[in-house]
Amino acid sequence: MSKPPLILISPSVERKGDEFGDLSVCLSETYQRALMGVGCLPLALPALASRELIAEGVRHCDGVLLTGGDDVDPRLYGKALPRRLRQKVTLTPDGGARDWREVVLIDEVFRQRKPLLAICRGQQILNVALGGTLLADIPSLRPGAINHRRHDRRSKIVHEVLLTPASLLAKITAGLRLGVNSTHHQAVARVAGPLMVAGVSGDGIIEALELKPGAAEILPFLLSVQFHPERLVDRHPEHQAIFGAFAQACGRKGKHYLYEGQDSDC
Repeated sequence: MSKPPLILISPSVERKGDEFGDLSVCLSETYQRALMGVGCLPLALPALASRELIAEGVRHCDGVLLTGGDDVDPRLYGKALPRRLRQKVTLTPDGGARDWREVVLIDEVFRQRKPLLAICRGQQILNVALGGTLLADIPSLRPGAINHRRHDRRSKIVHEVLLTPASLLAKITAGLRLGVNSTHHQAVARVAGPLMVAGVSGDGIIEALELKPGAAEILPFLLSVQFHPERLVDRHPEHQAIFGAFAQACGRKGKHYLYEGQDSDC
């Protein structure tokens, strides 16, 4: 029996006093269930990891998952926000340690060529780490946008995403439209150089990214989404397919993910 792919997960951080007197890592069970549901073994990255330990963690894993959480520090993408926007931003309670840790983690993923799946904040920190920028607050900067902060329906479909034809996400989900949940108030603004848009909502907010065709050989697999597929896998096969494709890529031990039999028009 082959070993299940080991997935290194970057967890969120809880504030002091939420449970104990110190900071704590926080990892929703839904990420773990989604990964185990496709035969993977999830393992959380330690919150106190040094650059050397992060590199060692990536070396031992078969793939990396970036999760949701608090906002990315605008200083990482060169934005001096006006006061009205600063008040909308909720930074990680660890003084930016998670931001630093994930930038290093992304650097190691590219250096060691491991499959990467990024979700919600994960998409945002990925775009920033590769040189892109963010919308610090969608309602303030895109007043005509739909409500993307639907915490009241976090495990329900609330709007559609229009997928880019021939994109990785379109191939995985076998379509050009994807119903998604939505619990964010920030989003990708300028897309980082190596990335391309794989999906947008009807109001133009970027909902998915992947590597450009010319950069697709850099990693065996890279997909980022602004929504939370892990909360939809039990009722929506197209969202389980996202984790299934990631697991398949992680199980190939460095070989590129192939879409055998999926040469559709999507």
